[in-house]
Amino acid sequence: MSDAKKPSRSSLPLPDADAPAIQQLIAVMAALRDPDGGCPWDIEQTFATIAPYAIEEAYEVAEAINQGDLAALKDELGDLLLQVVYHGRIAEESGEFDFNDVAAAITQKMIRRHPHVFDDTAIVGAAAQTPAWETQKATERAAKAAADGREPGALDGVSSAYPALMRAVKLQRRAARVGFDWPEIEPVVDKITEELGEVMAELANPLDIDRDAVEAEMGDLLFACVNLARHLDIDPETALRRTNGKFETRFRIVERLLAEELGHGPEVASLAQMEERWQRSKLG
Repeated sequence: MSDAKKPSRSSLPLPDADAPAIQQLIAVMAALRDPDGGCPWDIEQTFATIAPYAIEEAYEVAEAINQGDLAALKDELGDLLLQVVYHGRIAEESGEFDFNDVAAAITQKMIRRHPHVFDDTAIVGAAAQTPAWETQKATERAAKAAADGREPGALDGVSSAYPALMRAVKLQRRAARVGFDWPEIEPVVDKITEELGEVMAELANPLDIDRDAVEAEMGDLLFACVNLARHLDIDPETALRRTNGKFETRFRIVERLLAEELGHGPEVASLAQMEERWQRSKLG
């Protein structure tokens, strides 16, 4: 066997440093996907396999904003932009569309949805703009339904890929626009009480619990809670994130107090010991 080294493959050229940054990024992605010299992992990816990364990056953008970390926001926005470029490159390879088509489509959509900016339509104030925006979106959904050969529906376009809390709000808002909503808050609260009762009814016999039925009733209860948040003009996702953060802060205090006062963590503490320190964590 010859011990001669196999010649290494030439590196792909770097993008033109004088080109606009977005063109450099597009060129980098094209190189990563190049079957002859590109990155094996990037070459193997499809729309489906990289879709979760787009969702992940969007959440990381939101986290940077919530933390007020502008340096992190710049980085996370770059990561999110990369996902758009990535999908655009995969589509370009199959001849469907490319990044420029994506940019052109959203540009035209923004112009179409803002006639008060790019046309002579008069809209006074943000409050008046919202219904005009929704009217335009409804017109676009109706056109899409017609192109698909079906009748338009009030819930068209509410993606099943949205997080469950977000999708619940959007479904409820769409239904409310066509009159399917309680005008007062009292029946919304009553509905929560009703749904909680149905959860408890499923749990009445601990020896014969139908887990599927319990899950269904819990879904109904959560949906009713989302409806209350909507009526109160509170974003349930934001509210729950806030509570998650509060719980995390307080539980870390519980862990610290247990270590300082008892010399051990929560895994060997009694519920009473943890509860006592939980109450103290709420004081400051």
